[in-house]
Amino acid sequence: MKKNLMFLAFAALGLASCNGGFKKGTGGLLYDIHVDKGGAKIKEGDFISLNLVAKTDGDSVLMSTYEAGHPIVTLLQKAQAGGDIFAGVRLLAEGDSATIKTNIDSIYKKGTRRPPFKGKYIVYEVKIEKVIPKGTLSDTAFNSRITRYMKAQADVLRKAEPAKIKKYIDDNKLAVTTTPSGLNYVMTKQGTGDKPAVGDTAEVLYTAKYLNGKVFETNIKEVAQQNKTYNPGMQYKAIRIPVGVKGVIPGWDEGLLLLNKGAKATFVIPSKLAYGEQGYQIIQPFTPLVFDVELVSITHPDPNAKKAVPQAPMTLQQLQQQAKQQQTKK
Repeated sequence: MKKNLMFLAFAALGLASCNGGFKKGTGGLLYDIHVDKGGAKIKEGDFISLNLVAKTDGDSVLMSTYEAGHPIVTLLQKAQAGGDIFAGVRLLAEGDSATIKTNIDSIYKKGTRRPPFKGKYIVYEVKIEKVIPKGTLSDTAFNSRITRYMKAQADVLRKAEPAKIKKYIDDNKLAVTTTPSGLNYVMTKQGTGDKPAVGDTAEVLYTAKYLNGKVFETNIKEVAQQNKTYNPGMQYKAIRIPVGVKGVIPGWDEGLLLLNKGAKATFVIPSKLAYGEQGYQIIQPFTPLVFDVELVSITHPDPNAKKAVPQAPMTLQQLQQQAKQQQTKK
């Protein structure tokens, strides 16, 4: 009898080793909790702030909040598919951290578009920074608590931003000029001829980075390939930007007026001249950005053309999409 028990014990140990310490959840989900604070588990509708790194099971990083410099904040949603990341997060509490593996085939059912990479899992390294339980709180009281928390976090980010920008400039030994608005720029190559005037159209090559050097967008194919951001659906060529008419972020509006044809420069743009306290898509609130830009050409407006109706500022990605649509029509 003792021999049988010993055999079963070793068999169980071997099985745990094969799974790498992971436990099974719903829908093929696997999870391994590294830190368990013992708090109340997160429930649907609770407010959460979490940092995470999402990877393929081949260890290629898909996204990281640490690279962006800010956690994700959201209300815990109902799991959209068996074993998705929301199912994994509800196994955790404030202060907990875990590795969560979501089975791609369970999440992306037959007939839906599968992610463009090989492997069985998407692997998440998750750290729960803050939880505000909805519980029996009224919507007003719940939203008030979230607002207070978000304001406190925003104050921390806003106060930290100048030091982050200074450190980036010092670490990269940039001899920047700072304009009255707060735009930092350094000319890396002088161009020729006149600078653009307000209303001109500039054709620009650019690479956009966070302060940690991570490239998140570019219209230069070689740079995209080198930094693993290449998207075959994107057009890798200079984009056309209306200069000085609030068609793009303020830092670009001002910066392009400083260049002439052929000039190259690096802009270190504080968030107040970029996407501000709201952020935009992958750009988190109070995020300073770095752009390496080249002004390829300048086109003056046709004096006989009808004046364009003022539009809301467009992101560089939107400008690229617009150019792609125009090319398709041709």
